[in-house]
Amino acid sequence: MSERGATFNSLDTTLPAPDSTDRVHHNPSEATLRSLSAHLETETEFGAPAYVSEQRSRQSEFTRNDTDSDFDAEDYTHVQTALEGVRETDREFVCLDLQVGRHPDHTYNARYFVPAEQARIALALTRLFERGEFDEPDFCTVQLPDHGTLAIRTLVDEGLTTVLGSDYTGEAKKSFLRLFMQRTKAAGGLGLHAGSKRVTLKDDGDTRDVGQLFLGLSATGKSTLTAHGLGLSGAESATMLQDDVCALLPDGTVAGSEGNGLYVKTIGLDRDEQEAVYDAVTHNSAVLENVDVSEDGTVDFDSDRYTTNGRAAVFRERLASAGEEIDLEEVNQVFFITRNPAMPPVTKLNSASAAAAFMLGESIQTSAGDPDAAGEAIRVVGTNPFIVGSEGEEGNRFRDLIESLDVECYLLNTGRVGERDIGVTESVTILRELARGSVSWREDGDTGLSVPADLAGVDIEQFDASANLSDATDRLADLREERRAYLAAFDDLDDAIVDAVY
Repeated sequence: MSERGATFNSLDTTLPAPDSTDRVHHNPSEATLRSLSAHLETETEFGAPAYVSEQRSRQSEFTRNDTDSDFDAEDYTHVQTALEGVRETDREFVCLDLQVGRHPDHTYNARYFVPAEQARIALALTRLFERGEFDEPDFCTVQLPDHGTLAIRTLVDEGLTTVLGSDYTGEAKKSFLRLFMQRTKAAGGLGLHAGSKRVTLKDDGDTRDVGQLFLGLSATGKSTLTAHGLGLSGAESATMLQDDVCALLPDGTVAGSEGNGLYVKTIGLDRDEQEAVYDAVTHNSAVLENVDVSEDGTVDFDSDRYTTNGRAAVFRERLASAGEEIDLEEVNQVFFITRNPAMPPVTKLNSASAAAAFMLGESIQTSAGDPDAAGEAIRVVGTNPFIVGSEGEEGNRFRDLIESLDVECYLLNTGRVGERDIGVTESVTILRELARGSVSWREDGDTGLSVPADLAGVDIEQFDASANLSDATDRLADLREERRAYLAAFDDLDDAIVDAVY
């Protein structure tokens, strides 16, 4: 942790009170936000506004916080530059007051400043977070998209984030969620880059609920699976609660963060496989970013004209699978989503191996993180690029929480085994049958993994690793050794978690 000296103490962190000047549009209406951004807008065939940004993904290389980095004079200068930008006397700004979360003990007031000509970012945020009413914020973000230097800086204890040089909506969204997760960990829980859902099933003439969490990087199927109805009907249902960031609390409750909606990827959006998400994105209340929209408003979700990281901010009420609540009363099952072709469609994990999976965070790089490396294998602890503080302590905390709560954990492959694709239908069936508790398990003799012996609705044998990988045994043995070496490098991580690698 950095030691703050004279450089920090000289910071002037004051910002104009939202109602103290007429050049700050405080909590403007949707019509005003859209009007201020009219010069940037193309209207889609669905009547929704669409915008194209200069930056089209998060800039992790240019992002630092004062817990994990020793801030120097240059870092504090970036912060000061952003704050002084808001204090300019001749520039109009939009100021939004937002609410992050609804849980009685994990709700935060968030204030956002952006130049009026970029009000479209604020418009998108109103789709994600509920409006708030307060005097002083817990979190504050200042975004100056047109600044010539690219720099995102966070003063953790102050709850202050400044974004210079990026007009990407995701930077604003994550500025609040990063701190939401950090505050959760400080309170004894764990912030997770995860979607949550409640599955309601028939049980001996009554119904029972199963709480599911999905941890995965963007573009691995997290949003699709979180929002999917699992083919249930009548008294049985699957209800999406949160899509992106949650707080796992010591009592097993999972607190949500985004009360209004979701920031979903749109590339390849298909109504047949993602009906709920498709319907929300094609509603006139959606706000599209970096999606290919022609002059006549025609939308092409298959086009990567601007990026494969096209996005839409949508209201949760427009998703048929979304519930009114954002908090999950109790978590029962956790799924780590991977796309490692050496892994079976689903693997059962114990608490230690689940913590290893959490630490490995194996997936593929996506255009949301690094467009130039999209498709490459990647590891991100907790599949969460927004951790503040020790990553090893995160793994220990995760293990302790799921052990005390007796949570089932699984590794879910949504990609392929060898060259055999795993479709959405197979993944959805797996989730449904695991919720029902109808899956029997066996230890695979070739790989040593705990895999389904039988799974209704899926020909599980066709995904056998040995049948799809010519060198499955050797490949997995090498992978285990490499994974163990990787985990051993984390300071603070319990040795038992390193030894439990699968």
